[in-house]
Amino acid sequence: MELKSLKDLEKLCLVIKSFILILLSSLILLAQISPGELSQSHFKFEGLSNCKKCHLLGKGLSNEKCFDCHLEIKIRVQNNKGYHSSSDVRGKNCWECHSEHNGRNFNLIRLDKKNFNHSLTGYVLNGRHLEISCESCHNKSFIKDEMVLKKSFSFLGLNRNCNSCHNDFHNKSAGNDCENCHNTISFKSNINFDHSKTSFELKGSHQKLDCVNCHKRTYLSNNKEALIFKSKKKPSCVDCHEDIHKGKFGSNCQQCHNVNSFSQVSVNNFDHSRTNFPLIGRHKFVECKDCHKQKVTVKLKHEKCIDCHSDYHKGQFQVSNRVHDCKDCHSEKGFSPSNFTIERHQKTKFPLLGSHIAVDCKSCHFKNSEWNFKFESTKCINCHQNVHYDEISFEYAGDNDCSNCHNTRDWRTISFDHNRTNFPLKGAHSKISCSNCHIKISNGKKVSYFKSLNKDCLSCHFDFH
Repeated sequence: MELKSLKDLEKLCLVIKSFILILLSSLILLAQISPGELSQSHFKFEGLSNCKKCHLLGKGLSNEKCFDCHLEIKIRVQNNKGYHSSSDVRGKNCWECHSEHNGRNFNLIRLDKKNFNHSLTGYVLNGRHLEISCESCHNKSFIKDEMVLKKSFSFLGLNRNCNSCHNDFHNKSAGNDCENCHNTISFKSNINFDHSKTSFELKGSHQKLDCVNCHKRTYLSNNKEALIFKSKKKPSCVDCHEDIHKGKFGSNCQQCHNVNSFSQVSVNNFDHSRTNFPLIGRHKFVECKDCHKQKVTVKLKHEKCIDCHSDYHKGQFQVSNRVHDCKDCHSEKGFSPSNFTIERHQKTKFPLLGSHIAVDCKSCHFKNSEWNFKFESTKCINCHQNVHYDEISFEYAGDNDCSNCHNTRDWRTISFDHNRTNFPLKGAHSKISCSNCHIKISNGKKVSYFKSLNKDCLSCHFDFH
């Protein structure tokens, strides 16, 4: 534009002034309509055509307009849940906490994490939860709400169930309410669970056990470790305890044992015949404690009688380092009488002959209040008194060998060749009894005389002349 005069310059100045006035008026009008840029979350609502989405014409802002977009908040408020339903927030306008038109980088959620009272949300933080950061729980990996997941970040959308954040270590076998057993201080300690509400009430020693003593850790198909509680069948003792009886007594352990102590055994209904040692004879009347000196559950050695009974015969039947068992002679019916037969005695080194068969065992084997079966010698003198003393010379009697004259059939039947002596029997002497000459009455007792007899006739005969 070519300025030819002062008037032209004045006209130009007026045009510029008018333009500046118009520009300033436009800016003032724009400021009245939009006080500032929207935040990053709401920037898509920029422009005069979108104002009505948040504002009511002539009336200002409206909470209902906020709820139209933020349904996740509206639903929680309607259900009286969460922080927005607490006494600190209810009744307030949304913009009192979440103001807009403060620029793109303005944070609509300005939360003092250190001083925030989490109990206002309806979920009180205690125990270990007080030590972790907000982001440890409030992250998308734990959120299931689709409306919340659309947002870049939100403190909403968490489920209060423990397994929404924590792995269900029990694989749904213990229900969903972890607080029935666990607390936030420690997952493993101070477990509070009323086992009496289950089908297996804990009694006796079971009350002192840790859960893992019975509920063993296992691995699922996905190789995750788990501790399963529910069982597909009714629990039995052998599920946890080894059956030391190997099924011999069936599966009902409680017919003998109780939960107070395995060693406390009820013997009233116990059938001992099902063991490897059935009770026979006198054993039926023996008290359990007489054999089971310690715990009845301790396996007893019972192969031989002497495992329980003392060797009454003090090793007399030990031959070649082998001890004969008592049952060779005795039975459970009673220790006496012995069932050692005469037929068996005949096979010993001293077979019973003649009158010995009729003699009671005690007569030979019970001396000085003790039984004796092992004899160093089986000579007659061991049991019988030598009634002849020294009257018979060694030449005829040997070393007290009565059999030189007597036999076991009859003591009075003598077998002796008198001709071996220096007084052979002749004539009428050969017909008389031995006692006629050899037995005299002395002080009212019969006394045998042999060596001391006088050969003279008058020592036996009356001098008739």
